[in-house]
Amino acid sequence: MISGGGTGGHIYPAIAIANAWKEKHPGAEILFVGAEGKMEMQKVPEAGYKIEGLTVAGLQRSLSLSNLSFPFKLLKSINKSKKLLKDFQPEAVVGVGGYASGPLLYVAQGRGIPTLLQEQNSYAGLTNKLLAKKANAICVAYPGMDKFFPKSKIKLTGNPVRKDILNLKGKREKGLDHFGLDRNRKVLLVLGGSLGARTINQALLADMEALENSGYQVLWQCGKFYFSEMKDKVSLSSLQHIHVREFIKEMDLAYAAADVVVSRAGALSVSELSLVGKPVIFIPSPNVAEDHQTKNALAYVNRDAAILLKDSEAVGKVKNTLDSLFAEVGKAKEIGENMKSMAKSNAAEEIIQALDDIIA
Repeated sequence: MISGGGTGGHIYPAIAIANAWKEKHPGAEILFVGAEGKMEMQKVPEAGYKIEGLTVAGLQRSLSLSNLSFPFKLLKSINKSKKLLKDFQPEAVVGVGGYASGPLLYVAQGRGIPTLLQEQNSYAGLTNKLLAKKANAICVAYPGMDKFFPKSKIKLTGNPVRKDILNLKGKREKGLDHFGLDRNRKVLLVLGGSLGARTINQALLADMEALENSGYQVLWQCGKFYFSEMKDKVSLSSLQHIHVREFIKEMDLAYAAADVVVSRAGALSVSELSLVGKPVIFIPSPNVAEDHQTKNALAYVNRDAAILLKDSEAVGKVKNTLDSLFAEVGKAKEIGENMKSMAKSNAAEEIIQALDDIIA
């Protein structure tokens, strides 16, 4: 059983783990457990797996009426977890973080079923921290995680990612053609997540004319919430080399076409970008627990493997940051190579090995 979700950063690694497990153990049965109403309830079936939903929800940090229902939802989720575990009889349970993994792994650990945690971020999530003491193995993506978890249980595996981005060789021309990009201009790929990132979008709006006039072109995933507004503003500007997309599905082609990437610093994005090995300007979201996106980014910035641009300073600074990057000959290439050197390309396989070990 695999449990957790709430965001793509939890769901996509979970699906990658499931795929790797099926590849090694073709006859295996896998059941996902998510939180009702969250995106895993759609994304997991789309990936071909069955999922059950729990009513569990997060405890709000501020005073909120919704906190009154928290104990009842938690109790209901624990009771359903007991039934699911009894019916499915798993040999092991994997928790990837998020609300749903709490009740299920709590019950599994109480019954002596082997459990493995997968922590994507450089700052551990609350659910995984609470479950760590009784977990059999904890797979992490960053060094130094013994400040959150028992050192003896930690395995530095990296985050599992989509297989199509593991080899981008020979895809650049196809990517340029697919997105209608000019072969004579540097490609700036901008990623704000599937829903979008307001600051990144505002920063691009502020600089898009200067970027185009300086010879750049932009492939811009602006996100679902902002697509209509961004599309209209680019259209009114009459700029020819600013390509706005609500969502980019063909990420391997987008990465292959890019000369440089501007991105948030969610755990999954950071792991993918390290495998891509292109120079990256991270603009971490400040609206996340314990500012963990900044911590994710700094793990690379401190090794000269990325550039950090603060969210509060990003508007009006994108073009200047790009100009500085390309002003020094060989700098962009060096940063990309440093990024690539930190990649963990076999993360899914290493997690599967850890899972096999705790079952054995």
